[in-house]
Amino acid sequence: QVRLVESGGGLVQAGGSLRLSCTVSAKIFTIERGWYRQAPGKQREMVAIITRGGSTNYADSVKGRFTISRDNSNNTVYLQMNSLKPEDTAVYYCNARTTVFLYWGQGTQVTVSS
Repeated sequence: QVRLVESGGGLVQAGGSLRLSCTVSAKIFTIERGWYRQAPGKQREMVAIITRGGSTNYADSVKGRFTISRDNSNNTVYLQMNSLKPEDTAVYYCNARTTVFLYWGQGTQVTVSS
């Protein structure tokens, strides 16, 4: 069974930083990894994605503040979040895309206080 295990969420003051990690429990070949978030009362939105080759794409709201990276050797993806704002408060979900399936993590809460 494939599981995505996320860690690194928490409570931080505005202007602070957090680093999220997400590891896949099984040895699967992923072509793309991503981070999404969902704030209360809002739809889930893309935050950042990274291909196996290292190409990245970011939501406009996080460009210049967040950095996505991946370690293919241990199937882990990271999200470094700097200069956090209260509007970044949400549950953050990671995913892992193979050629046939898309797996999701259980989510980790990020709360930014003003």
